[in-house]
Amino acid sequence: MVLSESYWPAEVGSPVRETTVGGVLREAAEAHPDAPALVAGVPDAAGRRRWTYAELLTDAERVARALAGRFAPGERVAVWAPNLAEWVLLEFGAALAGLVLVTVNPAYRSEELSYVLAQSGASGIFLVPEFRSPMAKFLDEVREDLPELREVVLFTEWDDFLASGRPAERLPDVAPDDIAQIQYTSGTTGFPKGARLHHRGLTNNARFYVERLGLRPGDVFVNPMPLSHTAGCGMGVLGATQAGAVNVPVLAFDPGLVLELIETERSAALLGVPTMLIALLEHPDLGRRDLSSLRVAVSGGSPVPARLVHRVEERFGIPFSIVFGTTECSPLITQVRPDDDAGDRAETLGQPLPQTEVRVSDPVTDEVVACGQVGELCARGYLVMAGYHDAPDATAAAIDADGWYHTGDLASMDERGYLRVEGRVKDMVIRGGENIYPREIEDLLFSHPGVAEVAVVGVPDDHWGEVVVAFIRPNPDSTPTEGGLRDLCRQHLAPYKTPQHWCFVDSFPLTASGKIQKFKLRETFATPQRD
Repeated sequence: MVLSESYWPAEVGSPVRETTVGGVLREAAEAHPDAPALVAGVPDAAGRRRWTYAELLTDAERVARALAGRFAPGERVAVWAPNLAEWVLLEFGAALAGLVLVTVNPAYRSEELSYVLAQSGASGIFLVPEFRSPMAKFLDEVREDLPELREVVLFTEWDDFLASGRPAERLPDVAPDDIAQIQYTSGTTGFPKGARLHHRGLTNNARFYVERLGLRPGDVFVNPMPLSHTAGCGMGVLGATQAGAVNVPVLAFDPGLVLELIETERSAALLGVPTMLIALLEHPDLGRRDLSSLRVAVSGGSPVPARLVHRVEERFGIPFSIVFGTTECSPLITQVRPDDDAGDRAETLGQPLPQTEVRVSDPVTDEVVACGQVGELCARGYLVMAGYHDAPDATAAAIDADGWYHTGDLASMDERGYLRVEGRVKDMVIRGGENIYPREIEDLLFSHPGVAEVAVVGVPDDHWGEVVVAFIRPNPDSTPTEGGLRDLCRQHLAPYKTPQHWCFVDSFPLTASGKIQKFKLRETFATPQRD
C-alpha cells in the first residue's frame, strides 16, 4: 500500500474477536490445560509458585466466587500492590465476576490513593500492608474520606478471602463491551484521568501484539512492567494467555532479578521501557547470565532512541520491536515487526496494528497532513476507550464526534504507513515563532556516548516566548561537557533549536511505567528573567 496522505485505513484481515478477559483464560485452559501458565517472579527462587492453565482457571474462578459474594456486577474494585501472582488471579477473577478492576500505582501516597479511590467510586480495595511504603497506613489516613469504600482485603489474608467464597455462587454473563478496567493515565502532564477500558479492546489488542511479536505456545514471558499499567496486565498477562505462553510477572523492577529470571525461566522476550533496558545493559550481571533464550526485545512507553535499539540488538543478537500507544487505546496503536529492516526497527514506530485506523492531522485545522509532515496522531477503532470515568468534558476533548481519539502526540507518517514520533503537542516548543520538536534534539543528544538519558523541554522566556532546556543524565564512563553538547547541536541543527540551558541530573522523575514527567522538569527549572 502506497499512501498519498497521512491516513492509514484499518487493516481488516485479522478479525476483532468478541472476547472477554475471563473468556480468554477459559479458552487457554481448554486448549492447554496442563501447560505452564503463571510463575511468581519473586527474588526467592524457592518461593516461585507455579500454575498450569487449568490450575490458573480453577483459582481464578475461586476468586470470582469470593468476589461475587461481596460485590455486584459493575461495581469497581481497586488493586494496590506490586506484581504479585495474586494480582493476576484478581485480574481474571474480577473479570469473571463482572467487576471493574481499578488499577492503582503501588508508588502512590495517601493523597494520590484517595483521589483514585474517590474518583473511581471504588467499593473495595485489595492491597499489601507494606511495599516500599506503609500502604495500609496510607489507606487508614484517608479511609474516612471514602464513604463508598466498604471492603478492604489484604493480600496477606488471601487464603481467608478465598475461603469466603461459596462454590455454588453463580457467576454472571460478561459481554465484550462491558468495562473490564479503569486504568489511570500515567500523568506525564498532570493529574491522571481514569480510562474506561472494555474487554474487547484489552483482549484483542493484546492478541494482535503477541501475534506480531511471534510469541508461541510454551514461550516464557518475563514481564517487569507494572501490572497496574496496561503494558503489564494487558499486553503482558492477556497477551501471554492468548498465545498459550508462560507469564512471569516480576515483583518489582530490579535489573539483577530480571536478568536472573530471563536465564532461569528461559524467557523468549526482553521487555522494558527504555530506562529499564538501559539499567539492564549497565548491570554488572549482564555478562554472567546465559540469555540465549531471548528471541526479541520490546520497548515503548516513552521515546526509544535509535542508539538504544542498536545497543540492544548488538549486545543480545536479537531484533527489536518498538511499540507505541496510550492507555486510552488499550494500549497499542502501532508496532514494529521483528522482521522489519534495521532502519525501520530503530527509527520508526512501525505500522498500525490490525483493525486500527490512524491519521496524522494538523492540530489546529484537524485536516489530514501530507505524508512526512508533522501533526497530531489520532486513532479510531475497537481499541479506543469508552471514555474517562465520570469526566464527560475530558472525554469530549479526547474523542471527537467521529470517534477519533486525539492522542496529543506529534507524529509523522511515511508513504508506507510507518510512523515516527516527534513529541507531544503540549511539549512542542515555540521559540520566537519557530516550532521546535524536542524529540529531534533528544535523538541527537542521545547519540553522544556521554549521554545516558536526555529530556528536552521548553520553558517560558520574556524575550523569545519559550526557550529550550536540555536535561542530561551523564554516562559515568564518558561524562559529556556542556560545550561539547552545544557544539554537537550547532553542527547538526538550526541555531534556534540548540538548547539555551543545560541541566545535568542524577535521575529523572518517572511515572510508574517509566515515562519521564516533563512537567516536573519544567516546574523545577527557574528561567533567568531578562532585563
